[in-house]
Amino acid sequence: MEIVYLLIPLVLILAGVVIAALFWAVKADQFDDLEGPAHRILQDDDDRNPKTTEPRSTKNKH
Repeated sequence: MEIVYLLIPLVLILAGVVIAALFWAVKADQFDDLEGPAHRILQDDDDRNPKTTEPRSTKNKH
């Protein structure tokens, strides 16, 4: 029975943290565009800058 006196406050604190995180996510617009990333992954990358496909080291071999 003594463990209940410890667990009830811990559960209330944990619930408060979860609710605070939910309110922060809503306030920070984390849920505004749920479909955008799903559609963006299906788009072609052909229109991107071709310089991004070059190798990282562009040292001259002279």
